[in-house]
Amino acid sequence: MKKLLLTLGTAGALLALPAWAQDAPVPNKGDDAFLMICAAFVILMSIPGLALFYGGLVRKKNMLSVLMQVFSVFSLISVLWMVYGYSLAFTEGNAFFGSLSKLFLNGVNDTSLAATWSKATPIHEVIYVVFQGAFAAITCGLIVGAFAERIKFSAVLLFSVIWFTFSYIPMAHMVWYWAGPDAYTDADAAAAATATAGWLFQKGALDFAGGTVVHINAAVAGLVGAYMVGKRIGYGKEAMYPHSLTMTMIGASLLWFGWFGFNAGSALEANGIAGLAFANTWIATAAAATSWMAAEWIFKKHPSLLGAASGAVAGLVAITPACGFVGVKGALIIGLLAGVICLWGVTGLKKLLGADDSLDVFGVHGVGGILGALLTGVFASPALGGLSWWDYVANGPGAFDIMGQVKVQAISVVTAIVWSGVVSVIAFKLVDLVVGLRVSEEDERIGLDVTSHGERAYND
Repeated sequence: MKKLLLTLGTAGALLALPAWAQDAPVPNKGDDAFLMICAAFVILMSIPGLALFYGGLVRKKNMLSVLMQVFSVFSLISVLWMVYGYSLAFTEGNAFFGSLSKLFLNGVNDTSLAATWSKATPIHEVIYVVFQGAFAAITCGLIVGAFAERIKFSAVLLFSVIWFTFSYIPMAHMVWYWAGPDAYTDADAAAAATATAGWLFQKGALDFAGGTVVHINAAVAGLVGAYMVGKRIGYGKEAMYPHSLTMTMIGASLLWFGWFGFNAGSALEANGIAGLAFANTWIATAAAATSWMAAEWIFKKHPSLLGAASGAVAGLVAITPACGFVGVKGALIIGLLAGVICLWGVTGLKKLLGADDSLDVFGVHGVGGILGALLTGVFASPALGGLSWWDYVANGPGAFDIMGQVKVQAISVVTAIVWSGVVSVIAFKLVDLVVGLRVSEEDERIGLDVTSHGERAYND
């Protein structure tokens, strides 16, 4: 029988319970509380987590500008998510976009319900809206690290609106939208329900919490931006050291902490799958930090705090698509590989690409996201300790084909790269025509804190 859908979790494939559902069960207060806490965790990992992680990596004269960009993008995308983003991502439409039936969250209130990954186990929809909105907002925030220290603030905001609308929303819909488990009553109903799902969901792509939707999607946009905005003045000739690795370490720690909400919350219920995602997020991150540090120690003769922090983020990225599908041993292997391969991503690969990706967005989020997405297709196998995908008609794990699943995962990776790449090129071109992409040479030399915002991060 054809694979019906994904397994028990993904950060979002959710729809309000179907109208035909009778005697809809009452949401569990524990699940509601769990998801609210997880949504708050995701907001914490964005502001201040991502902001401090990025801010510490730039030069002192640009610290405040990075904080402002992350903070403002998070706020702007949150508003757009409420206005039209949620509706276009998580309502039935076609394989790439939903509809505008929930524009301004029409029909979403304190009583509307949404499906989880278990039959007859809804949650309150308004909580899910916030949870997914935080995902959308941090994804757009990730991009700014690739062209930090030389882009116009107005360009950042305008690009974020265009890219969010035409890249993030369709990727979220393609990967995570489906009719919910209660629609899968028999084989015919399952086939009909799956036909209304997002394009990659129909193909059986596994992405628990956003390897394609969040990390690859954002990383490709960042790389395109690094090329199109151009290199920083003095790049490759002048030293451009991080001004505060203390801030970066605090930011990385907040990212790690908040990521438990990002990944475990994607189970949508306070259950064993959430617990597995929680444990996998813990061990893969620790493993990646350790392997990056060890590799750096061997090849560069010293372990660095920047390396350990970067390794931790690489582990978080790589385990994201896999965290609810693989066992803890699989998570350990994914983490160990992520640390070493992403170290190559920010050194060897970065030189090959020749772009001034200021804060290594592609080297960590792109490479780590691709690695994690592909390895999900391997370690989700029950033979390797994984959970497989879930057959909602048979109510049990489906037969798992590693080679077949890796092929599907590769299709989802290529889709994310091409889709985000095309949208990003067009978006940056439009932004350049409307407001221009780059600040003046004089403003860049002075620093964006003063020239763009009239403030300083520090008084000394």
